[in-house]
Amino acid sequence: MTHAQNPLLDFSDLPRFDAVRPEHVTPAVTALLDECRAVVARLEQPMQEVRWENFVQPLEDATERLGRAWGIVRHLNSVADTPELRAVYNDNLPKVTEFWTQLGQNLALFDKYKTLRERPDFEALTPARKKIVENALRDFRLGGAELPAESKARFAQIQERLAALSTKFSENVLDATNDYALFVDDEAELSGLPEDVKMAARGAAEKDGRSGYKFTLHFPSYFPLLQYADKRELREQIYRANATKASELGARPEWDNTANIAEILKLRAEESKLLGFENFAEVSLVAKMAETPKQVIDFLEDLAQRARPFAEKDLAELREFARAELGLETLEAWDVTYASEKLRQKRYAFSEQEVKQYFPEPRVIEGLFRVVQTLFSVQVRPDSAPGWHKDVKFYRIERDGKLIGQFYLDLYARQGKRGGAWMDDARGRRLMASALQTPVAYLTCNFSEPVVVDGKSRPALFTHDEVITLFHEFGHGLHHMLTQVDELSVSGISGVEWDAVELPSQFMENFCWEWDVLQHMTAHVDTGEPLPRALYDKMTAAKNFQSGLQTLRQVEFALFDMHLHYDHDANGARTAQDVLNDVRQRVAVVIPPAFNRFQNSFGHIFAGGYAAGYYSYKWAEVLSADAYGAFEEVGAEGGDILSPEIGRRFLDEILAMGGSRPALESFKAFRGREPSIDALLRHNGMTA
Repeated sequence: MTHAQNPLLDFSDLPRFDAVRPEHVTPAVTALLDECRAVVARLEQPMQEVRWENFVQPLEDATERLGRAWGIVRHLNSVADTPELRAVYNDNLPKVTEFWTQLGQNLALFDKYKTLRERPDFEALTPARKKIVENALRDFRLGGAELPAESKARFAQIQERLAALSTKFSENVLDATNDYALFVDDEAELSGLPEDVKMAARGAAEKDGRSGYKFTLHFPSYFPLLQYADKRELREQIYRANATKASELGARPEWDNTANIAEILKLRAEESKLLGFENFAEVSLVAKMAETPKQVIDFLEDLAQRARPFAEKDLAELREFARAELGLETLEAWDVTYASEKLRQKRYAFSEQEVKQYFPEPRVIEGLFRVVQTLFSVQVRPDSAPGWHKDVKFYRIERDGKLIGQFYLDLYARQGKRGGAWMDDARGRRLMASALQTPVAYLTCNFSEPVVVDGKSRPALFTHDEVITLFHEFGHGLHHMLTQVDELSVSGISGVEWDAVELPSQFMENFCWEWDVLQHMTAHVDTGEPLPRALYDKMTAAKNFQSGLQTLRQVEFALFDMHLHYDHDANGARTAQDVLNDVRQRVAVVIPPAFNRFQNSFGHIFAGGYAAGYYSYKWAEVLSADAYGAFEEVGAEGGDILSPEIGRRFLDEILAMGGSRPALESFKAFRGREPSIDALLRHNGMTA
């Protein structure tokens, strides 16, 4: 195969997903690694003068091609997993990891960055370029560039092993999820389940050539059982399967992530010591807004203390309701979601299922685009590009007829696709000699797909929570696509502190609660009628239903993550389960059953880049709630909540700036002051 025939080596335009095959991966990775190593070897040589154009530029050119090609492979491995692709991905992952580790430890390159930093004309560089140089110096130190030779070798081994373990962690979760199936033959056992959920389950069984109904551990399938199934045994069965997946209590011992977790934590602790830090939490925070692990823990414990009275009240009400109205003397873990939905329906006289009928996919997408177009003076239009699945859609964003960015939208859950929702970059914005390279994003969710009823296709219906998820991921996409920074390493989401990267995503969620927005993004699937005002009022009244419990749950996860990487002895006898149990005893009001193995599928911190960083969701929620306050203030004065004027400021000071300056500076430039926690507490109904 020649280079010209390999679609992974074609960087002329968008990825050729229709042409990429597993057999393309190794030749492409080999060629790109050879190219990168040749460039590095040349740049290591003595230079008469180290300048941006003869040093940083060629290094970024070469490494971007490797990053883009490997990004395609990594993306396909997440959304279209096959045994062949998985095998070739795992074969090449160590090679790619080794290259990046060696690059981060290259003293010759490190010295040249220091030379560039010390040049008298350094201050004449653009702010973006200065930030890139400062970030590079920081990353070389974190990459082990200053370690002695024997420590460098061990550091490289650790990086390679951690990459393999993280991949294996994800694979185990995916395999355990894909493997499980609960078949129900008697429809009477599905009492309480909405009709569209049963239709989806029946369709899933038919695909397997079976009668009856099939439920899986993909979220759109298992969660409605917990939420609506009247049969308690059915709820317990699906809860137990989900709570034990990828653990020693799961279906297959080879998918147990317990040993992977222990080894990951040991290696991270060893890496930290090599770099001269006390623990991995300190390493993680070097590139974040938060300054110390103690500062993060204090923030989380303060939030827990504020939320606890509300959580205790939530739980007491739920237990009393379950006893009095549902005949449940003991509220078990598999009863909580069911009882909560019943209480919500009684208290607010509506159900999530009722609301769902007003959110058909086409109308939701149209409403989302309306918000974006109004706030940021852009146009979102359908576009065409090869995809990895027939359900993938592609769009472009323009301003005044000029292309700004593009994105893939992959909305539905399916076999071979990892769970959750995420945004990733396919290509970053960059000004090149010949033209401007516009950014491209992947936006991925796991919602229910459209169903066919009596031979007629019905659009996918989204819960309001799923609408919020879509807006969240699109916020990440906007951060990536609406950047105005022309330097790749700090354009879009690149170079943004990890605990600030959730600001635009959580900011966008707020619009899902605005009447003016919902009027234009709802239409009943049967009648076409928009969401009634009375139902909207009930939804907003219920907005903070059990917000105390939900806040404590997120604090629990964040404290577990931080303590695992801060003051847990990874080489001691205590396990991750012990740490989680301790955190729960201190902050949780709902304690899961002893068999719950939540951590064995906690991909955020063991396979997703959030290690000692899960607190970012709450940290950034402070920023996002406060930022949204600027729009609320306009609305309170009689203006439009979708204010193009405030939207333009948010675009200019936060989205457009990418990682070219510290996130706190961007926030203060937008808001005119330091962030305050008050808006977060108010949004969550946790004020006196």
